[in-house]
Amino acid sequence: MLAGDDWSAGSSPAPAAVLIAITDRPEPGVILTVRHADLRTHAGQVAFPGGRIDSDEDPTAAALREAWEELGLEPAAVEPIAALEPYRTITGFAVTPVVGVVAPDLPLAPHEQEVEDWFEAPLAFLLDPANQQLQAMLFEGRERHYYRIAWNGRDIWGATAAMLVNLSRRLRWS
Repeated sequence: MLAGDDWSAGSSPAPAAVLIAITDRPEPGVILTVRHADLRTHAGQVAFPGGRIDSDEDPTAAALREAWEELGLEPAAVEPIAALEPYRTITGFAVTPVVGVVAPDLPLAPHEQEVEDWFEAPLAFLLDPANQQLQAMLFEGRERHYYRIAWNGRDIWGATAAMLVNLSRRLRWS
């Protein structure tokens, strides 16, 4: 794990996976969702499509299934590239980001009860350390640090931003 939130000792995080869908264009982008405002958790937040890993799945299968369920992104339209190190969240998950390449301008159909909106942000902008702002807030009586990326009126923060920071670092180290 390159970076993640503190984890309670003795707790086992629930396995989850997200798809970092990178569009195959001269200036690649990343497909992100805006979670529906009526959801019980993380309402209105910007996120990658993703969710829990079922017992019969690996992270790639789960990420592709969730992208299909949330955005109507056909699994066959994704060329999986790599599964990255899991990112542990303060909400009890070990999230495996799966990087995949997709054709640009696919006809996506967001699930109306889960996804309020979706957009594509420039990959270069998201991965540029100058746009990755480290911030702090109090959560359950402790100061927590998190990353925030502001793009085109969108606020990308928390685990989603941290996974982008980790990807950025990984690419710089390669």
